[in-house]
Amino acid sequence: MGEPGTKEVLSLEELEASVGLRTGRKHILSILVENKPGVLTRIAGLFARRGFNIDTLAVGPTDDPTLSRITLTLDGAMHPIDQVTKQLHKLVNVIKIRDLEPSETVARELALFKVSADGSTRAEVMQMVEIFRGKIIDVSKRSVIIEVTGSFDKIEAFERMVRPFGLIEMARTGEIAISRGRGET
Repeated sequence: MGEPGTKEVLSLEELEASVGLRTGRKHILSILVENKPGVLTRIAGLFARRGFNIDTLAVGPTDDPTLSRITLTLDGAMHPIDQVTKQLHKLVNVIKIRDLEPSETVARELALFKVSADGSTRAEVMQMVEIFRGKIIDVSKRSVIIEVTGSFDKIEAFERMVRPFGLIEMARTGEIAISRGRGET
């Protein structure tokens, strides 16, 4: 999309993608990069320039301290994902890119929830935490902080269940993923 005040004409596909229409095809990209300053900025900028909205983004070291793994999830929108991955390959610090198939991938996310829980509702909240195999990691008179790890759907379901108690604050890591079985990294 053009900057405000420019005379750039957008195609229908670009306009629909910028409005946020979803195709339902979730992409999990695992990108192995050199562990150097500015690499994440260049990768995120490439997606932004192409009109993609990154749903989640997680970056961390690998077993090799000179490399980092970027895991990002996004909707395919109206643009083909293969074009942006070809452009990613051209970036000098990108070593390897994989578009992981969701059915062949183990993906997890960590979330922290601060939930209102006074004397009358604390037992119910604790029961909810147990059902979702979460952990209570901090307790105060009026609230608890809960750690939940799991799939995107599990985190979403937990959020829906505790929201009526009074969701004070929430922080999520974004998904990290790895392919099942014995394949390439």
